[in-house]
Amino acid sequence: MTDKDIIAVVMPDGSLQIEWTDSSEAINKSRSLLQKEIYKRFLSDTDSWLLFLGFSDSKVSLSESLEFWRKFVTVFTGKLSRTPDLEDLRENVGISITLDEIEQHLNQAPMMTGSDYLNAELLADIWTGLNDDFRNLIQSFDGSTAEFIRRYSSKVHLVGRIFFHLVENKNDDAPFAFLATYSTRLNQKGKSKHLPLKYALKEYEGSREKLLELLSTVHLAAKNSEVLNDLLESGNIFHPLAWSTGEAFLFLKDISVFEDAGILCRIPDWWKGRGSGVSLDIRFGDKKPSILGMDAVLSFDVHLFVEGTSLSVKEAERLLEESEGLAFIKNRWVAVDPEKLKKTLDAYKKAKKMMASKGMTLKDALRFQLNPQKLLDITEDSGDIGVSNGKWLETVIKKLKKPDLISSVNPGKNFSANLRPYQQNGLNWLYFLHSLGFGACLADDMGLGKTVQVLGFLNRLKSENSNKLNVASLLVIPASLISNWTNETRRFAPELNFLIAHPGVNSAKDIEAEYKDSINEYDFVITTYALANRYKWLQSHKWFYIILDEAQAVKNPGAKQTRTIKKYTAHNRIIMTGTPVENRLSDLWSLFDFVNPGLLGNITEFKKFTKKLNKDRSGYSRLRRVISPYILRRLKTDKKVISDLPDKVEMKTYAALSQKQALLYKKLVNEIKAVISEKDGMERKGLILSSLMKFKQLCNHPDQYLGAGGYEEKESGKFSRLREICETIYDKREKALVFTQFKEMTEPLCEFLESIFKRSGLIIHGSIPAGKRKNIIDQFQEGKYVPFMILSLKAGGVGLNLTQANHVVHFDRWWNPAVENQATDRAFRIGQKRKVVVHKFITRGTVEEKIDMMLEEKTRLSNDIIANTGEGMITEMNNKEILDLFSLSL
Repeated sequence: MTDKDIIAVVMPDGSLQIEWTDSSEAINKSRSLLQKEIYKRFLSDTDSWLLFLGFSDSKVSLSESLEFWRKFVTVFTGKLSRTPDLEDLRENVGISITLDEIEQHLNQAPMMTGSDYLNAELLADIWTGLNDDFRNLIQSFDGSTAEFIRRYSSKVHLVGRIFFHLVENKNDDAPFAFLATYSTRLNQKGKSKHLPLKYALKEYEGSREKLLELLSTVHLAAKNSEVLNDLLESGNIFHPLAWSTGEAFLFLKDISVFEDAGILCRIPDWWKGRGSGVSLDIRFGDKKPSILGMDAVLSFDVHLFVEGTSLSVKEAERLLEESEGLAFIKNRWVAVDPEKLKKTLDAYKKAKKMMASKGMTLKDALRFQLNPQKLLDITEDSGDIGVSNGKWLETVIKKLKKPDLISSVNPGKNFSANLRPYQQNGLNWLYFLHSLGFGACLADDMGLGKTVQVLGFLNRLKSENSNKLNVASLLVIPASLISNWTNETRRFAPELNFLIAHPGVNSAKDIEAEYKDSINEYDFVITTYALANRYKWLQSHKWFYIILDEAQAVKNPGAKQTRTIKKYTAHNRIIMTGTPVENRLSDLWSLFDFVNPGLLGNITEFKKFTKKLNKDRSGYSRLRRVISPYILRRLKTDKKVISDLPDKVEMKTYAALSQKQALLYKKLVNEIKAVISEKDGMERKGLILSSLMKFKQLCNHPDQYLGAGGYEEKESGKFSRLREICETIYDKREKALVFTQFKEMTEPLCEFLESIFKRSGLIIHGSIPAGKRKNIIDQFQEGKYVPFMILSLKAGGVGLNLTQANHVVHFDRWWNPAVENQATDRAFRIGQKRKVVVHKFITRGTVEEKIDMMLEEKTRLSNDIIANTGEGMITEMNNKEILDLFSLSL
């Protein structure tokens, strides 16, 4: 039996949800118990589950996403428990967080579901919510604050009345001074006052119990601190002390022990804000290399730092001889670990020697950030080793991360699309990466027009004749997208000459025999993932660009299809996906192994890196720094995009017929051909309308047409296409309305979508009583995540407010734009805060595509076609026109 784990998911509205998921690791008993308690509190007490998470035992591991939130909330609970006079403040307390702390936490976020919605504003809102939750809960709590917190954790100690102070001293022999103080009240109404601890001996003279109570936090901390234990036993804790650097260093190292026990420490800011100790910084790319690309050799320099202060080799060697743990360097105190400094100094010398001998490519420089110790062949305790960008490289990276800084490029002659500003930025970004020789991942949200941006890029390359190799590019896509790409290419980039390498258009033998030797006469070749995996003659060709649409098809590094496509040879590569690429680490590696091979090392190296992320969460920041320049992802919620989009983004979604559907379709056409000439009048009209209904059913699923059960996905092109769309919707935890005009399709669609979303959906059709519909709508609009609703077109087309959905799928077409638009407006109406994406399903080569083209042409002629539906136009056609309409055109 698979163990279950809980994960935290950020939803599109910024709320946090807890979900159960299958775990890849064994869940021990303590973790299982903690998970169940977290989930129970999440369901029953939304005001306190995060506080419980923050106070939970950090020794019990949780999933990466939940661990991220625990660490964030622990910052809050830690500051709360260290707040002086918390009992007096109670509901008036306010715990603050700085922007730097928020940014630091964001940088350590793991790859997790909902990362698209994770930002500084969200963390600030959650922090505000934690303050509000604590105030509300403590205000209604009868006991003390200590008793309140003990309900969450018995291991948390609130700040007592003892304070430790360490300050710098001007005495050369004793450069630090220590003093312990305690807070006391002069009377019941007076404010607390801090006095040296020696006065407590007099105040509590004759009351040993009160003195021990006052010192309880000190005795607790002394169990884990040799320094403090010595101060207690000697009695020196009651007196001001002058300390050497060595004594001060030993004290500072135990600060966390003191604070965990409830002692507040006033110490120098340079210790609280200290960096990572001893470190190396290797700076690459001050000068532009002579040859661009991942294999470009970069200029470099190596610097040695101690707590952010740059040192020469001589200064570092002198420190090794003189340091007692703290050293005064360049007018500031720094902490020095002699053993670590020695190892880092050795690594510095080794790095200088190695790079001077063979240099460093851009690819290696970027990989260096993930695992510098391995590339330098040194141990992991040799200090922190980082990479910084030189002047030229920093300029490049800045532009890649902010495409609006890149100079605009023209998409070329005869390109007819009017690019929106963000799409123009996408074209600029693709072209800039091309000029540098880097691969690209265009990961814009669904509906933002990735296809037109890539077409603009290809058209630009052709217009300027930049393809000096004079070889074709290869576009690999799901079969369902062939019509979309061919239609948009002809519409927006008619100058681009392309070949479709697919047996649905030409037989496999004919394609190879006729086109193998003339491929390079085309600008690009379109094929599918299945055929790219099968056609040897495509695999052996050398391409200019290989472009993968719906690139999640190669996310599994072990799949044969993935391995085959990665063997293709190309000058450069682009991948397109609407799915968040940062949700899963294994997917991320596979995608980037295609885009920029070697950037993340081999799979073994990457797995070793990811195993360390639980202990070293800064690795997530380093990973993002490596990949972010090559990913362009804009969301429909982006401020720079949202004002640039219509409220409704309508997309035609093409599906291919399955083999079974195609055979049944041809058979139905032959049956109609045999009898239509014998019909006239109302009988002929009845035959046409009943045939249209059969074609609609057949395009949905052969089992609907045959009246059979089963509804297997592989037998319907629409089911396969619906999966592709809904998997992306689910990855983003968005919601969808799926309309069909057939009541009998609602249950099969619901069952199919439940297998994709892994949770139940809802159904509304004409047989559901009006009284029940309100409860169904309330479930969809409120409360926990309900990902989809299936609606029959007429029952769901009027009077419903379903603004939680931002995707509308017309699974089958009504062929009356007014009816379809009325249904769409269930989501697109007052109360909708996001852009709505409308997917209109069309089965390629069938009557659905032909009638859609007729309606499209009629829309261009007139804005008012409400009175004349598609079906009305069809019954007026002659027999030849009818048979042409019904025939299968692949």
